[in-house]
Amino acid sequence: MNNYPLKLLVLFCALIITSCSSNEAEIIDSTPEMSTNISEKPIEADILDLINSYRVNNGFSSLNKLQTIKSQTSNHTNYMIEKDEVSHDFFYQRKEYLTENANAVKVGENVAYGYTTAEAVVNAWVKSEGHKKNIEGDYTHFEVTAEKSANGKWYYTNIFVKK
Repeated sequence: MNNYPLKLLVLFCALIITSCSSNEAEIIDSTPEMSTNISEKPIEADILDLINSYRVNNGFSSLNKLQTIKSQTSNHTNYMIEKDEVSHDFFYQRKEYLTENANAVKVGENVAYGYTTAEAVVNAWVKSEGHKKNIEGDYTHFEVTAEKSANGKWYYTNIFVKK
């Protein structure tokens, strides 16, 4: 039996499930920013720890958390939940916000949905060329938001910043 069509379908689904952006994103629209402190969930701390462990184990410097980034990851994750789809909509506005409010000179973003553990989402990002490029990128700070939708699906936004 030929499993080639099934393998193509799995690959296509994996590409849709995960996505990444860098400074080249187009402007689409604007979203309001949040300026309140947002508490960190255990899954978020685990994701950041796994990313830093990966970076250090592969010869890259560890990254520092930055609350200004957290407002943007939280906003975007909530937006994706409302739309019930993973996207990089409004990346340009997040980048501009971080340029103005965090003195960012470079911004990258990884998004995902459907993964139920920190290990699963980080492993998926590392196996994806674009996501891996952001994880290994020349950045100094990062943050992540992980939220579960009402129907139980996890959504993730991970933003990297170079100051």
